[in-house]
Amino acid sequence: MRTESPGTASARKATPRTIVIWTLVALVGAAGWSVLALARGENVSAAWMVAAALGSYAIAYRFYAKFIAYKVLKVDKTRATPAERLNNGIDFHPTDRRVLLGHHFAAIAGAGPLVGPVLAAQMGYLPGTIWIIVGVIFAGAVQDMVVLFFSTRRDGRSLGQMAREEIGPFGGAAALLATFAIMIILLGVLALVIVNALAQSPWGTFSIGMTIPIALLMGFYLRVLRPGRVAEVSLIGVALLLLALVAGRWVAESSWAGAFTLAPSTLVIWLVAYGFIASILPVWMLLAPRDYLSTFMKIGTIALLALGVVIALPTLKMDAVTDFARHGNGPVFAGSLFPFVFITIACGALSGFHSLIASGTTPKMIQKETQVRMIGYGSMLMESSVAIMALVAACIIDPGLYFAMNAPAGVIGTTVESASHAVAGFGYTISPADLAKAAHQVEEQTLLSRTGGAPTLAVGVSEIFSKVTGGGLRAFWYHFAIMFEALFILTALDAGTRVGRFMLQDMLGNVYRPFKNVSWKPGLVITSAIVSALWGYFLWVGVHEPLGGINQLFPIFGISNQLLAAVALAVCTTLLVKSGRLKWAWITGVPLLWDATVTLTASYQKVFSSDPRVGFFKQRSVYQDGIDAGKVLPPAKSMDDMHTVVTNSTVDGILSAILAVLVVVVIADAARVCVRHIRRPALSTLSEAPYVESRIVAPAGLIPTREEKTEQTEEAERDAVGAETGG
Repeated sequence: MRTESPGTASARKATPRTIVIWTLVALVGAAGWSVLALARGENVSAAWMVAAALGSYAIAYRFYAKFIAYKVLKVDKTRATPAERLNNGIDFHPTDRRVLLGHHFAAIAGAGPLVGPVLAAQMGYLPGTIWIIVGVIFAGAVQDMVVLFFSTRRDGRSLGQMAREEIGPFGGAAALLATFAIMIILLGVLALVIVNALAQSPWGTFSIGMTIPIALLMGFYLRVLRPGRVAEVSLIGVALLLLALVAGRWVAESSWAGAFTLAPSTLVIWLVAYGFIASILPVWMLLAPRDYLSTFMKIGTIALLALGVVIALPTLKMDAVTDFARHGNGPVFAGSLFPFVFITIACGALSGFHSLIASGTTPKMIQKETQVRMIGYGSMLMESSVAIMALVAACIIDPGLYFAMNAPAGVIGTTVESASHAVAGFGYTISPADLAKAAHQVEEQTLLSRTGGAPTLAVGVSEIFSKVTGGGLRAFWYHFAIMFEALFILTALDAGTRVGRFMLQDMLGNVYRPFKNVSWKPGLVITSAIVSALWGYFLWVGVHEPLGGINQLFPIFGISNQLLAAVALAVCTTLLVKSGRLKWAWITGVPLLWDATVTLTASYQKVFSSDPRVGFFKQRSVYQDGIDAGKVLPPAKSMDDMHTVVTNSTVDGILSAILAVLVVVVIADAARVCVRHIRRPALSTLSEAPYVESRIVAPAGLIPTREEKTEQTEEAERDAVGAETGG
């Protein structure tokens, strides 16, 4: 095993200027935290939440992430990555860091950072803010960066395969099975959110559909027409994207609207077909440029939201900590603050899904090891900022409206009068007239029981933007936000399908060796078809049966995601120990202990709780008793629905228990391997690829340093000389 040279990371002395800058950044963050933590019974501006987040992110990236990258992982810019060594133009392809940053961010930023914080707002703004910021700095972003580093050192191996090779066949088999099963559940849930957002929406369908040909143009532009001209293709892509967004509204108001007004079942077919095609095409052709393109819209919208908060200074109307956090009887979701706020807010703080992307597409495309800090840690901070803005959007609207939108119809009824009365029972007030007015302002017939988080986020976005641009555009901003959310999620679906293909190929490769080559064409077509068919089946059934298909698995989405994070952190901790970094194992070991405690507690409660709104088996018992008594209980509307609820509760309870057991097996086997290595290091082996010197010159961050600019200039001169001499 090669030891990196001391020159891998250049140490810089702090100058008075940098000391002043970082002191000011720290003070901004500290001021934000102080106001949020100490303010009670007074108006608090949402700008303080933004200040606390941005100040904390900047400090974490500059110091903690750099410490991990260069001191702990010892990233080596002289070492060739799999993208360089195995470049085949299909899955392995050295990709410009700016494009790859866009791809990775777009792939990890699905429904979670938009929806989870909105739902968790019922606990108050403070618990969610603390978990999102602290969780991402010490757990989520660390997981993403470390998984990306170790996968890059292992030819882009998937998380499950790394577990099998580094932990052993027993724990590895449990990891492979758990990660693949969870992946299918996550993809089905993401696809369902997209279908719900785009159904009967010609504006959204047209605008999002146009991103595909735009991305193909960008891919060919960078690959064939103008290689390396990232700035040029970015300007072209953004211009065409803005045109598509504007044209989408034109189409929605024209005679063409019918052609782009699709039923849910039609959208399912298109989504499955798109997922399959995107997973088998070369990454440079569609996946990477499309994700890069969507990143402009995602980051642009979030940046504008932050700017809107600073300009409009909206007040946080939700309590810092609500009574629901103390009693666990919230109408949005049941359960106490611990552990369920940490399960509800997954993406944005800590998400197992990210580890699949960090060991899937990204390690096969990264140019230099030194870029793992920007792409792994930096992308997760970007996603966390999305979660913060989603929490802001949910907490600046009237709490009465928030609970009327997010409580199910079985709790608040179907009329504005019944909803107003029910909300009063929660301890908040909103008149029927105000509920009707809120719906009218965004040109919706009703906003009651618009559960799932997306409509609430859209109302919050329209509230912020309309204060800057005028109330007359409130409806425009609402529908723009709905379309924006669909675009946000779709980019996670296509990358996720490709990663699912990698995972299945790794699994089958243990039985039939040709599958080990992830770019083997028969293998990639077969596995892509299987993965697309699996999540497509659950999605199809879910669209046609309100209580079936993926709807059946929706309740275990959050727990599954966090269980997957426990697997990733267990693998990372094992690799830190086995690779001679025992004294730094706490970096992933502490987040592992926290995540395992939270998630296994939640799993236990979801299986065995005596509260039917929490415990799956208790819910099954209640509905079975209803069937025996001949009664129909909400949300069931018929006796057939009652039987479906019993089936769903049984399946969810059993799956939750099985997944928890599999994760416990992985953690226990990982602990065994770590103890064995500490006692007898000679027995341990690493599956790390051998060192090969890199010939690529590329910066570690978005902006090249002076030394990196010199290296790039020298490389360009050598290339020019080689071209002149025919060499």
